[in-house]
Amino acid sequence: MTETYQDLELQLLLDAVKARYGYDFAHYARASMMRRIRKHMSAAKTDKISDLIPLFIHDEAVFAHFVKDMSVTVTEMFRDPDFFQTLRKNIIPLLKTFPFIKIWHAGCATGQEAYSMAILLDEENLLDRCQIYATDFNENSLKIARSGIYPDAELPLYEDNYSKSGGYTSLENYCSRRYDSIKFNGRLSEHITFANHNLVSDGVFGEMNLVLCRNVLIYFNNVLQNRVLKLLIDSLRSRGILCLGRRENIQFSESSDLLETVDRHQRIFRKKV
Repeated sequence: MTETYQDLELQLLLDAVKARYGYDFAHYARASMMRRIRKHMSAAKTDKISDLIPLFIHDEAVFAHFVKDMSVTVTEMFRDPDFFQTLRKNIIPLLKTFPFIKIWHAGCATGQEAYSMAILLDEENLLDRCQIYATDFNENSLKIARSGIYPDAELPLYEDNYSKSGGYTSLENYCSRRYDSIKFNGRLSEHITFANHNLVSDGVFGEMNLVLCRNVLIYFNNVLQNRVLKLLIDSLRSRGILCLGRRENIQFSESSDLLETVDRHQRIFRKKV
């Protein structure tokens, strides 16, 4: 298939998906999207992108699997422990100055980092005056996140991350073990609202003290990166904190002048006004 025909078929597929389901993948990074589309072409035993159109349009289960592939599900408890250590040392003292704290974790995947944040806040005696809004557009991921249940085999990694992040005790104080799973306790989930939100098409979460959107923008092209970054900034209250992933750079963004750098290495920024 020539590149011209491939571009045409890709556009037809994306238009059909948007018309049928409302999902707009037009500004996702091309290379990342094509890897996922080729995976589905292989499963359908076809070498034409256009052959996926009737499959996606008429079979919601097939399309749901595509959505799952398109969403970012790579996460773990206290992922990048030094980032959480920086939050604890440098950002938590700022949050302590507010009577009530609102936090938005955009692109939360299966929720482990939202529970990590709740644990950190609890250890800093802030959880009772905090509300975390954790969002994703993948309902399968959100179902796992709401359950707070994860494989027991992952606990050693989680404990190691927690310890390196500056945790005060043990993760086992925050979860129960049963059979081959762990479940985080209700005290944490009481302060987390998991909700469906699409960064591409949905609106702002207003007046947040802290917004985290780590390692999501890298899957978007420049047009969408600019649009989503503006949405994240607009969701912050004056002087609110924005945390991005280490591979994400705002230097050439249209909204970079709205932020000042707090920690360049950890990609932590503060809204200027």
